[in-house]
Amino acid sequence: MTDLDPFTDALDYPLYVVTAEAAGERAGCLVGFGSQCSIRPARFMVWLSKANRTYRVATRADRLTVHLLRQDQDHLARLFGGETGDHTDKFARAAWHPGPGGAPILDEAPAWFVGRVDSHLDGGDHVGFLLTPEAAQHPADSGFGLLTLADAHGISPGHPAD
Repeated sequence: MTDLDPFTDALDYPLYVVTAEAAGERAGCLVGFGSQCSIRPARFMVWLSKANRTYRVATRADRLTVHLLRQDQDHLARLFGGETGDHTDKFARAAWHPGPGGAPILDEAPAWFVGRVDSHLDGGDHVGFLLTPEAAQHPADSGFGLLTLADAHGISPGHPAD
């Protein structure tokens, strides 16, 4: 097996907070693997670690919300990336409101979309959730600095990757 780290270490892609709701249970986590994967029809794939609670809730959810954060929102990145929902009610510490289908939307996020879960793809230690956007919000000024992988190196994950 070839080591992919030298290639991926050169990347500095955006991070997302993904939230889910199923049967009254909410969860959310910081995600580094996600991308638009189709233009027409519009589709986005987000990958959730099988090790975390958000994955377990998302597998039962009809919709997920994908949020972008600004570089200065490390408090949200630390909450959703450094804490585990197994021990912390993250939504008690972050302002939010229900979106389409009850999908939790973080009030502080400058941009987000709610997507209907169309399918899942097992990728190893992560599962891809193929989303069809149903609602979105983005700022009038899209020039804000995005939170990226480089901004989050000091966050210890709430769950280990394996």
